[in-house]
Amino acid sequence: MDNRNIFETLTNKSSLSDRGLLDMIIYLLPGIKLAEKIKLLQCFESEDDLFIQSKKDIEIILNRPIKTFWDLSEIREKAGHIDTTCAMRSIKWVSWNSCEYPPLLREAFDPPSVIFYRGRLPDPEKPLLGMVGTRKPSRDASEQAYKIADNIGKAGVSVVSGLAYGIDAMSHRGNLASGAPGYAVLGGGIDGIYPASNRPLAKKILDSGGAVISEYPPGFPPGKWTFPARNRIISALSRSVLIVEAPDKSGALITAAFALEQGKDLWVASCGVKESAGIDRRGTIKLVFDGAEIIYSASDILKKWNITEAFSGRADISRPSNREELISSMADLLNIDV
Repeated sequence: MDNRNIFETLTNKSSLSDRGLLDMIIYLLPGIKLAEKIKLLQCFESEDDLFIQSKKDIEIILNRPIKTFWDLSEIREKAGHIDTTCAMRSIKWVSWNSCEYPPLLREAFDPPSVIFYRGRLPDPEKPLLGMVGTRKPSRDASEQAYKIADNIGKAGVSVVSGLAYGIDAMSHRGNLASGAPGYAVLGGGIDGIYPASNRPLAKKILDSGGAVISEYPPGFPPGKWTFPARNRIISALSRSVLIVEAPDKSGALITAAFALEQGKDLWVASCGVKESAGIDRRGTIKLVFDGAEIIYSASDILKKWNITEAFSGRADISRPSNREELISSMADLLNIDV
């Protein structure tokens, strides 16, 4: 990129509005909860509006003392640096109060006040299917994840997942094979795809017309707590969530919990409840015992959503002829009396 193009990029930032860097500054305020940042976004209309407030004024708005010290000038400088970095790296950011912010995410509990993304955010008029599962799937689970994602894509439905190894990656690949735009939510900054081996997959998602999304700024490293946090965004963006296969204490179960909390349909793929020697599926089996419905193919989902199938044939693992036998085998695996 030559100097002229760099200048044009930095002086035509789509992220900036009449609010200037106000929303980014609020996003960066330390010691403030997510819900409180949303409240501050609604209270102020410009940087000047915020800068004339004392710390005591902010405490009155939030109705609590603020123990963390901050220097608004330093935070403003950091906000400017992030905005410039985003522009240089083709990363966009949008705040909660923008019309571009995904509506379903806005309505979720504890939505991020700002999200960063490359590509194009999902069309709010089209439903997304959340698909997650173990990073070490069985062959059956990998195949079913791919087939469901592929066939749901042929009906015009996109998948949102976490770009992790295993079920996430297979779900992304199957959906992309159908030609549908893909969506991935990361547990770190967009400029540092993790795992690095999935960078080509991230590029395919962008080439598909989809997006890679994060609540973290460029350069932010993924950590133990960031992956569970990003799961709430996967669930929030989805109309329904499908857990393909999950062992006991799987991270996918965190997504399931968020789905239930957010009032989403929570489903389990049929491969996730089959008893199989050497494969831990206790997580998905427990979800079914707790009330999650079993999904056998993409057509099951399309029927629930009243969407006409746009593919021929079923992508599937056949339904058991005797549901009682399935329940019995699941109970034996979990050592539960039924």
